[in-house]
Amino acid sequence: MSRMPATPTPSDPEGRFRRPDASMSLLTTVMEHSLDDGYAEAARARGAEGSSRLPTTAKGRVVLALGLALATVVVTVGAVNTHAAAPVLAKERDALVTRVNEANAAVDALQKQVEEDRDEVERAQDAALQTGDDGGAAALAAQTGTGAITGPGVKLVIDDASGSGSGGNVSDPRNGGGYGKNGRVKDHDLQYAVNGLWLAGAEAVSVNGQRLTALSAIRAAGDAILVDNRPLVPPYTVLAIGDGPRLVQAFQDNEGGRYLKIIQDSYGIRSTLSTQKSLTLPAAVGVTLRVAGPEPSAEPTPSPSPSPSSSPPSGSPSAARSGTPSKSARATAKSTSTPTGTGAATP
Repeated sequence: MSRMPATPTPSDPEGRFRRPDASMSLLTTVMEHSLDDGYAEAARARGAEGSSRLPTTAKGRVVLALGLALATVVVTVGAVNTHAAAPVLAKERDALVTRVNEANAAVDALQKQVEEDRDEVERAQDAALQTGDDGGAAALAAQTGTGAITGPGVKLVIDDASGSGSGGNVSDPRNGGGYGKNGRVKDHDLQYAVNGLWLAGAEAVSVNGQRLTALSAIRAAGDAILVDNRPLVPPYTVLAIGDGPRLVQAFQDNEGGRYLKIIQDSYGIRSTLSTQKSLTLPAAVGVTLRVAGPEPSAEPTPSPSPSPSSSPPSGSPSAARSGTPSKSARATAKSTSTPTGTGAATP
C-alpha cells in the first residue's frame, strides 16, 4: 500500500508557510543587496550621463584645446633646442679631447727632454768626480731614486675586474674608506701594494714607469690614479728591485699581499706576481739629490782683557791670557730634510 506524502503544516498562526532562511534575514539582505543604495544611485546617474569624461561645455573644450596646444609647443621647442645644441656640444667635446691629448703629448716630450738632460748631467758629474771604481755617488743616486737602477726583482700587475665584484664572506677592507662596491682599482689599493713591497724588502719601486722616491705620492683625481701628479691607466705594473723569491714570499705574507687577496675575493680585482731575472727602473723626474756635510767651525771669540784693578796677584796660576777663547766651539752638522710623500712608503 502506497503512502501519500505528508502535507506540510503551516508554520505561522495565519496558515502561511515560512521560508527556511527566515531566521537569517541579515545574511539574506547582504547577499541579495551587496551594493549600497547610494552607490547604485551614482552608477545609474553616471550611466545616464554617458561614459565619456570629456568636457561637454564650450568653455571646458576651449581650455582643453589650449592645454594640448601649449604642451605641444613646449615639446616641440625642447626637441628643436636639443637638436640644435647637439653639434655644438659635440664640437666642444672634441675640442676638449684634442686639448687634453696635446697637453699629454707636451708633458711626455718635456719628460723625455728632462731625462736626456739628467743623463747628460750625470755623465758630466761622473767625469768631474773621477771616482774610478768607487761608484759611491752612483750607488747613492740609485738608492734614493735620482738615478736608474738595474737588477733582479719582482713584477706585480694589478688590473680592474672584468665585471662587478660578487663580494664574499671575508672582512671588507674598503668599508672604512668610503669606496664604492665595484671592481675598479683605487689609489688606496695601489698604496697598499707599494707599501707591501717596501715592507718585503724592495730596494726600488716604480709604477707604470714612474719611479717612487721619498717625495712620491699616490693619490686619486676622480676615477683616475695619480703617481707624482701623473695620471695612470690600468693595468698597473709595479716593478720592485730585490731578491725575487724572498720578495714574493715576504709580500704574500705581509699586509700588502693579504689585502690584494681580500679585494680579489670581494671585487674580482686581478693581480699577478712573478719573479724577474733583470729589471731596469728609470730615474725619478724632478728630484734633486742633496748630500749632508759638516758646517764650518765657528771662529773663536777673544775674551776681554782684565782691568788692572781686578787682575790677580803676580804669579797666580789663574791669570787669564789675552786671546784665549772663553768656550770651545763645536762643529754642527747640517742636513737637508725631505718630507715623506703621502701614499707611498719609503725604503
